[in-house]
Amino acid sequence: MRLRTASFTTALVVALCLTAYSAAPAPPAGCTSVASRQFDFWVGHWDVFPASKRTRPIAHSLIERLYAGCGIRENWMPFSGHNGGSLNAYDPTTRKWRQFWTDSDGSSALFEGGWTGSAMVIEGVWPQPGKPTQMTRITYTPLHDGSVEQKGVTSDDHGRTWQPGFDLVYRAAKKT
Repeated sequence: MRLRTASFTTALVVALCLTAYSAAPAPPAGCTSVASRQFDFWVGHWDVFPASKRTRPIAHSLIERLYAGCGIRENWMPFSGHNGGSLNAYDPTTRKWRQFWTDSDGSSALFEGGWTGSAMVIEGVWPQPGKPTQMTRITYTPLHDGSVEQKGVTSDDHGRTWQPGFDLVYRAAKKT
């Protein structure tokens, strides 16, 4: 009788696990909407180059869609050793994209913005040494060859004027 009870118990546990697995809820609608997929062009494994010199990469970057499609995580791996990353998500309530950035220098910033029809544009205060209220606007533009340009401009006067910050091109990493 013990063997039969053990077999029945095992079969019941397996059946419950399979039922629970097959009954897993679908991702929330906010994570499958057209708006929540606007940043998918950035997902990939990239070699990153300065836009002015596209011959030698300065970093690798791995951009992944995670959490049932609700988040996009960036792993920034520059060759200089000052690495960092971001977590990006679309908020269906505000209809905006948000990015939280942090890095190995102890810097962090919160950006917010959205899709313009041709690029993702986010903006926020990103404190820099001696400039605790410096604003940064980052534009991610998908290019015709499949690469992505990431361009940053900064403002020290609350967005009245902007200066060039950085201009990078993400190209699909070569398979090794």
